[in-house]
Amino acid sequence: MKIAIIPARGGSKRIHRKNVKLFAGVPMIVRSIRTALESGCFDRVVISTDDDAIAGTALAEGAEVPFRRPAELSDDHTPTVPVIRHALEFMLDRGEKIEAACCIYATAPFMRADDLRAAHDLFCASDADYVFAATEFAFPIQRAIRLGPQGEIGMFHPQYQDSRSQDLEPAYHDAGQFYWGRTSAWLAGTPIFGPKSRIHLMPRSRVQDIDTPEDWRQAELMLKALEAAPEAEG
Repeated sequence: MKIAIIPARGGSKRIHRKNVKLFAGVPMIVRSIRTALESGCFDRVVISTDDDAIAGTALAEGAEVPFRRPAELSDDHTPTVPVIRHALEFMLDRGEKIEAACCIYATAPFMRADDLRAAHDLFCASDADYVFAATEFAFPIQRAIRLGPQGEIGMFHPQYQDSRSQDLEPAYHDAGQFYWGRTSAWLAGTPIFGPKSRIHLMPRSRVQDIDTPEDWRQAELMLKALEAAPEAEG
């Protein structure tokens, strides 16, 4: 069995109730649930939440909420891996046989079913512990600068000051959307960003962290732009 697990706690701070807040007219978590179901990759779509309203919204969309996430895994500082491990242990203890689980974030409105399927194919064709969505940094990280206490600047890597952008190695970052993982890796607490992980590359036009109200507004503008000119997204 392959399952999707969507972590969605109720106590978001910077964006109040963001997992069920309307994003372009649709509760944010609903977009992740619908995409997971549309992909056809999963035998079950499970929500890990501590919140009744989130649970009700998820159930209405065809997801399952077989447990409530405990308080010790629902604070601001709980990493993702223990939350997925808790969900898997709950289901395995009840006799479920799960070979792989895909953690899908509730705030991933640009994720598409094709992304999940392509990453699944890569996952199955490799011996990777994880396959996750990532995108390329828009600017060479080798030329990043820092600010000192008096506003003075300095380069993190001064040796690249005169390098041409096109001559520098590309760098990538987590897209914050989904993470296919083997059950054994989740249960062992294997770090996602490790040597046995692979990436599914996403276009930058469909990647946006949504942690602040400004991020939220930016994401809604991005969605409008993609809907207006979908052929220009690459």
